[in-house]
Amino acid sequence: MIDGFYRFARGLVHGIFGALYRVRYHGLENIPQGGGYVLCSNHISQKDPIFIALKVPGQICYMAKAELFKFKPLGFIISHLGTFPVERGKGDTGAIDAAGERIRQGKILGIFPEGTRSKDGKLQRLKSGAIVVAAQTGADILPVIVSGPKKLKIFTRVDVTYGKMIKNSDLGLTDIHAPSQLRAAKKVLTEQMQALWESAQ
Repeated sequence: MIDGFYRFARGLVHGIFGALYRVRYHGLENIPQGGGYVLCSNHISQKDPIFIALKVPGQICYMAKAELFKFKPLGFIISHLGTFPVERGKGDTGAIDAAGERIRQGKILGIFPEGTRSKDGKLQRLKSGAIVVAAQTGADILPVIVSGPKKLKIFTRVDVTYGKMIKNSDLGLTDIHAPSQLRAAKKVLTEQMQALWESAQ
């Protein structure tokens, strides 16, 4: 299910971004038609959420740093697009609960597991939020890589590559309270995203 404002906004920016940037998409066959999964992407620019969402048929509800919501006009817009805040580095259980609720609603949870934008474009160390949500909900994970220059200018070429879905069963999460399983699952995600990043360069 896609909210009306989200559908309107995606249609609006589709035309704008199509004119401003040369975006090439790869692996479109890997995107499910439905929702109820976690989408994990690297993070190189503020425009990444838009580039990623334009080809995904479902509604992506991004987990974003709480600081973005302090500027009320921006907070109003992104909240109505389904984005919700997380307090970084504080073990925000409320954000994890909110993420699980989006999954159960059949929407797509969007997470940038590096936690911040990469300064050199390389994939940074991943945090555990996506794995915790997958453990609690049984959701699969779709890895995505965005490739482009550090500073995006008009007519810049950007590549968005959607990898193959990582099945929840492949993460080995039989006990969500076992730290060793969470670490092993994060290693699986890291390896898959690193391989996808290398293939996209």
